[in-house]
Amino acid sequence: MHKVVVGALVREGRVLLVHRRPNKRAYPDVWDLPGGLMEAGESELGALTRELQEEFGVQIATDSASHLCRVTAGPAEEPALLSAWLVRDWQGTPANVAPEEHDDIAWFGLEELPPPAHELVRTALVDAMRSHRA
Repeated sequence: MHKVVVGALVREGRVLLVHRRPNKRAYPDVWDLPGGLMEAGESELGALTRELQEEFGVQIATDSASHLCRVTAGPAEEPALLSAWLVRDWQGTPANVAPEEHDDIAWFGLEELPPPAHELVRTALVDAMRSHRA
């Protein structure tokens, strides 16, 4: 089973999402949290740090990251274990430095979140943001 890690950069009650390109095999043409496959030997936080550097050009403060949830996602014939994290602090200004992965990035408040790619991840994220942990 593939292991995937995603991260929610959260600041001032808003979360940064990526819009996945329409030609992506998994979850095309949706707004989602950034992230990707864990590499062999990587910890979840190690993979999250690498992925957010590759996709946004930021260096996360791992001590500001808190785990949101784990869910099994994807098609039954090729499921993935998805681990979602909330990140409160990072260095650098997030930019779309992986345009081959997503065609846009945008900040969303709780009231304007687009339909989720993963309902359980969205619920955990909203709960964390509402409880002022974010």
